[in-house]
Amino acid sequence: MTRLLPHTLYARMVLVLLGGLIAVQLLSFALHWRERGEFAMRTAGMHSAERVAEIIKLLDTTSAPERRRIVGVLSSPPLRIVLEEVAVTIESDPELIDEAAQYEALLKATLAGDYPLKVSVTEARRHGAPGPAHGSMMHGYGRAGEGGPPAGAGMRGFAVFSFLVQTRLHDGTAVTLDARRPHDAPNWPLRMLASLVVLLAVVAAVTLVATRWVTHPLKTLAAAAEDLGNDLNRPPLDEGGPLEVSRAARAFNAMQAKLAALISDRTRIFSAMSHDLKTPITRLRLRTEMLDDAMLREKFAQDLKEMEEMVGAALDFMRGLDSSEPAQPIDVTALLESVAADAREVGGDVCIVGAAAAPLSGHVQALKRCLINLLDNAVKYGNRATIVVEDGAHMLRICVRDEGPGIAPVELARVFEPFYRVEASRNRATGGSGLGLTIARNVARAHGGDLLLRNRAEGGLEAVLTLPRRA
Repeated sequence: MTRLLPHTLYARMVLVLLGGLIAVQLLSFALHWRERGEFAMRTAGMHSAERVAEIIKLLDTTSAPERRRIVGVLSSPPLRIVLEEVAVTIESDPELIDEAAQYEALLKATLAGDYPLKVSVTEARRHGAPGPAHGSMMHGYGRAGEGGPPAGAGMRGFAVFSFLVQTRLHDGTAVTLDARRPHDAPNWPLRMLASLVVLLAVVAAVTLVATRWVTHPLKTLAAAAEDLGNDLNRPPLDEGGPLEVSRAARAFNAMQAKLAALISDRTRIFSAMSHDLKTPITRLRLRTEMLDDAMLREKFAQDLKEMEEMVGAALDFMRGLDSSEPAQPIDVTALLESVAADAREVGGDVCIVGAAAAPLSGHVQALKRCLINLLDNAVKYGNRATIVVEDGAHMLRICVRDEGPGIAPVELARVFEPFYRVEASRNRATGGSGLGLTIARNVARAHGGDLLLRNRAEGGLEAVLTLPRRA
């Protein structure tokens, strides 16, 4: 069931509000349709009773010959009149008994005089079934044009009643009237339907606007949270709007400020440490040069070099977290050629396959540091490096492949941890600091991309750097 639900909060709110609105409108229309049908039936019964009452009054005020003439004129569908008493089959259906009682009450209310009334009712037609009423004095009510429902009028689901009214006039003459209550074919209330459609359209439009207005701050907050990982110094959120939105924006801006201050403090601490370490390292280097033992002098020099590299790597790592370098279009192909040329100058075997189709927006110095780290690892531990460039409309992929022994699968994720080194190949003898891949991945993620390592089936390690192209 959850798979069928929309994925966004905006779509879910619209679905709930519009679904509830449509349900309410359908329920309202159903109630109106039912009340409209009942009112129409009552009105039709009242008109039929008034006509029967008027005929009884008219017959009571005329002579016998005149009555027969009037009966001959008025006795036509949907009303049949005879000046005699007719045997009636008493119905046991409670619905028919109730209809007869209501019809009799209407007649008594209309007739001013004291007339003995006997009313019975039969159900002439239900669900469109043809045939005359049981106990009716006449036949053919079911035929089109003879007082029954119009042909093709769609009477299915409705009942048509035949009322048999018997009374005696003041001179004792028996009169029996067989009246078919007229029933018009149900017509759709087009005006009401039109008003409901207009109301639904207006409320739906208001719902869309209101939902968009409510969910827009959440969308802005989500976009700001995504950008925060790429640019810690991004402009703060607007703290205006409703109270809840304003509080969330203030909390987000406070969190961003604290993170920026924390990274800045760490960078300043490492910079101070670097400055303070340079002086003793320089003194130690001078004292190392004064040693007479060549082997001991070389060991000291190697240790000092490693210390300098570790300090420099740590500073590069902190600069990557607190980069204030502005973004600009980067010619990735030219950047790769420059990095590859630098690697070749120190004896590295590097080749490039493919090229970037268009410039990429990013931080050129940070991206260069990332590529240098990946290329140094490939040349140092894999003997030879191949850079494969795959460019697309939305993503630029740079794969740096080497021909080394690769890395154990359990180590592929851990090598991105700061100062972690794989002891089998990346030990102190090789000069690795354990920060190169950490810096490279931080740069990739600062650009909205990522960096992963995987072993190649044909041997060697592949570093896959993905960088999105932003509109």
